[in-house]
Amino acid sequence: MTTTAETPISHERGTPGYRRLGLAMWCTGLATFVLVYAVQGLLPTLAAEFGVSSGTSSLALSATTLTLALAIVPLSAVAESWGRARVMTAALAASALLGLLAPLAPTFAVLVGIRALQGVALAALPALAMSHVTREVAARHLGGAVGLLIAGNTIGGLSGRMIATAVADLAGWRVALLVIGLVSLACTVAFRLLLPPSLAPAAPPVRLREIGRPILRHLRDPGLLRLFGIAFLLMGAFVSVYNFLGFRLLAAPFSLPAALVALIFLGYLFGSYASTAAGRLGDRFGRRRVMWVGIAIAVAGAWLTAPDRLPTVLAGLILVTVGFFAGHSLASSWVGRRSSMLVGGSPAIASSLYLFGYYAGSSIGGSLGGVAFDHAGWLGVVGYTSALLLGALALALRLRRIPTPATH
Repeated sequence: MTTTAETPISHERGTPGYRRLGLAMWCTGLATFVLVYAVQGLLPTLAAEFGVSSGTSSLALSATTLTLALAIVPLSAVAESWGRARVMTAALAASALLGLLAPLAPTFAVLVGIRALQGVALAALPALAMSHVTREVAARHLGGAVGLLIAGNTIGGLSGRMIATAVADLAGWRVALLVIGLVSLACTVAFRLLLPPSLAPAAPPVRLREIGRPILRHLRDPGLLRLFGIAFLLMGAFVSVYNFLGFRLLAAPFSLPAALVALIFLGYLFGSYASTAAGRLGDRFGRRRVMWVGIAIAVAGAWLTAPDRLPTVLAGLILVTVGFFAGHSLASSWVGRRSSMLVGGSPAIASSLYLFGYYAGSSIGGSLGGVAFDHAGWLGVVGYTSALLLGALALALRLRRIPTPATH
């Protein structure tokens, strides 16, 4: 009688497949966020170059996150059945090519249009990446694995901002965006080479007209609905702080040079650590408690940035970053796990709805943060972001009253 080696049904921590998957997903997050957020550090430059206000300049970022938010649910729902690896590769390649076109934009409106198209190209990617990790990794290691994916997002956001700002200071914003496009293209190649063969079966085909009922099923779950709201509020607060702190530090009384202002994005390194640490702490001590602490830390950090003292501003920024990534890491991993317990639940749809809230928060919340900054200065931003964070904390506190959903 012959025997054959059993194919593992999921990747365990420490195995070669887990490491390759983790590195591939890290490259995915890096490629995505290096493109999406590279312009955040360039907003003061774009405002001066095209003669627009600080709030208007934020459209270069908000256009990408808005179209991404609008397209993420329908594209994620149907794209999973086309093959997660195939769709993720195509999305990364298309967005990188659009990134190479962005430096050629003759006007601010054209630049915003290209950035909007990038959002559509990337729309299916974040939810598919989260769904892929949920399906491929053993459940007991999911918090750490999602934390690693978000760590790639964090490093991508940091790298995009730092590289773009440094290159723009030396050679202008057009060369900066060209370099960002090349970095994203390199990450796409690395992702495809590293990604291990899928262990989970392919999803059944889905048509657009068939996704309405599953979406409503997820929106009727009170736990998921609160997690989607937390994503919107956390991201709106976080992106507002990073969008407009650069304008503040360039002006009096700080009057820092642009090269030094770019260093504020090093705060993302603390977010990279916080995302993985919070995931593991949540697996050990409970997601609710760790999330509450993370959001409270972010609120304290927002107010610590209020005084016109650079050390306290930087300390507050670090606390906001740590608190945000702790909350986001826990909420995003929680969504996939809770959806898998719903009757008829779909981790891909749940992840896409979560990311709709996340990117809508970046676009809408970030733009409203510009209104607060233009009309009330930095204290207006602090008050605005604190209100969003306290709203997220209220939703997180109410999660303790939500029962576990009925399983299949």
